[in-house]
Amino acid sequence: MVALRPISWGSIVGGALSAAALSSVLLGFGVAVGLSVASTSPTWRDTSAALALLSGLYLLLQALVSFGLGGYIAGRTRRGSAGPVDTVEHSDGAHGLLAWALAVVIGLLLTAAIAGMTTSAAKPQQVTTSATSAAEPVLSYELDRLFRAPRRPTNIDLTAERAEAGRILLTSAGHSGVSTEDRTYLIQQVGGLTGLSPADAEKRVDDIIGKSHDAIRKTRQTSVILAFCAAAALLLGSAVSWAAAVSGGRHRDGEPLPRWMTHGDLSRSRRALDASTGDGRVRRGF
Repeated sequence: MVALRPISWGSIVGGALSAAALSSVLLGFGVAVGLSVASTSPTWRDTSAALALLSGLYLLLQALVSFGLGGYIAGRTRRGSAGPVDTVEHSDGAHGLLAWALAVVIGLLLTAAIAGMTTSAAKPQQVTTSATSAAEPVLSYELDRLFRAPRRPTNIDLTAERAEAGRILLTSAGHSGVSTEDRTYLIQQVGGLTGLSPADAEKRVDDIIGKSHDAIRKTRQTSVILAFCAAAALLLGSAVSWAAAVSGGRHRDGEPLPRWMTHGDLSRSRRALDASTGDGRVRRGF
């Protein structure tokens, strides 16, 4: 029966904090130079596919570097133990994987905290549910154009009207699109609030419905790219963290890299050394 090996939580926490810190720095640098697949600017929906691809590749690169560092630290600082090579390597790799998991949790908590503070700062006062709409972040520019009027008193609040119109415009991305009843209602609302003639109000509503459909489609594409790149980066990070922890454990014990990381000549030399000494399958830590 194989004895269970203790978990070095100090090494795991150190590796996770290192990975989370380096990831935050690299992501901040990427955002600063414009490598981001999300933006609050409406014109970002028209960004080129090449820039979106470059942003995704940078996200993968930062995951490789940051999780590699975290895994290496977790394996390098773990207290070693005697045992077969494969067993010790699996233990080192497991510490790297745990460091990766903890770093992911830390990153998610930081993201949620920052998003919560941003939302609280943007909405200092409570608003009713009927006066809010999920369309505002996506269709804010389209809603501005929908209710734009050359003359309007400055004290008129259109929050409820914008929210209702936004919820109607969100249906433009569905298979059936905006219903005839909703379209007629929007035309009446726009005509009454902007002073446009029925023909001009109808033309504006039809134009905004078409632009809203395109905006929602492009936003969905951006969200898919962001989700895919994030998932691929995390998946790559788990593998890199495991491999880096194994390498860190090898360096800790003063041994060369694993056979699958080296060329065939080095692997054959190592096997010949193991056969000649007879103790090549045992590693001793400190």
